[in-house]
Amino acid sequence: MAVTVMSFSNAQNISDGLRYSLDDSYGSARYNALSGAFGSLGGDLSAMSINPAGSAIFLNTSASISVSANDFENSTSYFNTNTKGIITDVNLNQAGAVFVFNNPSETSKLKKFSLGINYQSSRNYDDELYIFGDSNASVDQFFLAQAQGIPLDLLQLQSGESVSDLYAFLGENEGVFAQNAFLGYQGFIIDPLDPNDPSNTDYVSTIAPGTFHQEYAYITEGANNKFTINFATQLSSNFFLGINLNSHSIDYRQSSFLFEANNNIGSSVDQIGFENNLTVDGVGFSAQIGAIAKLTENFRLGLSLDTPTWYEISEETSQRLETRVIDDGNSSFVDVDPRVINIYENYQITTPGKVTASASYIFGTQGLISFDYSYKDYSAINFETGYNSFTDSSYFNDLNDAIENSLNGVSTFRLGGEYRINNLSLRGGLRYEESPYQNEITVGDLSGFSLGMGYNFGNYNFDISYARAEQDRKQRLYDIGLTNEASINTITTNIALSVGFKF
Repeated sequence: MAVTVMSFSNAQNISDGLRYSLDDSYGSARYNALSGAFGSLGGDLSAMSINPAGSAIFLNTSASISVSANDFENSTSYFNTNTKGIITDVNLNQAGAVFVFNNPSETSKLKKFSLGINYQSSRNYDDELYIFGDSNASVDQFFLAQAQGIPLDLLQLQSGESVSDLYAFLGENEGVFAQNAFLGYQGFIIDPLDPNDPSNTDYVSTIAPGTFHQEYAYITEGANNKFTINFATQLSSNFFLGINLNSHSIDYRQSSFLFEANNNIGSSVDQIGFENNLTVDGVGFSAQIGAIAKLTENFRLGLSLDTPTWYEISEETSQRLETRVIDDGNSSFVDVDPRVINIYENYQITTPGKVTASASYIFGTQGLISFDYSYKDYSAINFETGYNSFTDSSYFNDLNDAIENSLNGVSTFRLGGEYRINNLSLRGGLRYEESPYQNEITVGDLSGFSLGMGYNFGNYNFDISYARAEQDRKQRLYDIGLTNEASINTITTNIALSVGFKF
């Protein structure tokens, strides 16, 4: 397997920005059971991720660990063909501890301070999507759109040159569009308008129009994880302040495969298999500040501010194309496998900050009700070249303009409640999040609910939760050429188990 170093992939899009900007409601089982409505409650390790002042609510040094089983169910509709894909996995949701230091001086306004550390999964990328149907457009348009304007001699193998050699050369000198054009040409999907002219820049498809049976698989793995160091304090009896310093890590792997077949009269290619693989690694930093005020013994208000998250992203890709070519009634398979890993120049993404306002009411020892409102402006997602980049800093201007014109600010509402019967707690919650897209069609609104229960054994507690969320969206097979969309309904369920300890 060869390696080639390239400039940017020319393939970053709005979806990439959203992928690293969206958060899921993952955390401890108690946190999940209340749909994450913990901004003014505190007293939970995952509550620190909403409002860092929450760690100062703890009365004792505490620790917890949480695992979850996640189920992702995608129902797709593509040219009136319905398909369903389901994947289930088990992950570590959360693990952390908070250390509470009480001030022995009863006259001091500083009652205590706390130091917390916590690992939490911000977003789970494990998913499988299957799209089947008979389309009126072929993937030949993907290759044709990128080939126009590229000289023919750049796509032809020279004496002694291998597929890997030329594919790597194109990546280093011409970019990913030329690589895709090369695959299409070597796979006999496109032909030059003038095959005798080495400088020819116009191309035509060898596939006749008609109906195309397409089977598309889109599989993703990985997670966006966050490690937090928390500092918080209690001032007087009713005011709490806190700050988080967050380290983020992205591990994302994506693989897509399209199989296409046609029986159209005049087609020189009747089968295509096209594979694309992407590996992403990223590191980031963000901070949060927050406050909680007890207005009365029972009523609390919370306010927190998340800074943007600054990421440094690295990407690698690989491709493979296989076609079945028809010639004088005979068929033969052509395998265009460059066996080259494209390593791209690092780039940066700044994902938007967030503000959260919260209110809760504590019914003595009987229970509580809590409400959180958050606002996040996804049109502020910004791509930039890396620190050591030799590429013009204006490279991402068009993409950033598209983000600003396509995305908008999003309001999220979370409501949670808990009812206690001696040491047993019964819990529930609701969650609603607006679409990040201005058209509200590409990705729709998200709605969900949660249930849970817990039992307090004194020095330790056990909690379990069930959460369900549903969202509709549209997905293109490719951003260029074959831009047909599938309608997708996604239902996500999460069952979390937590064990907590007091010291």
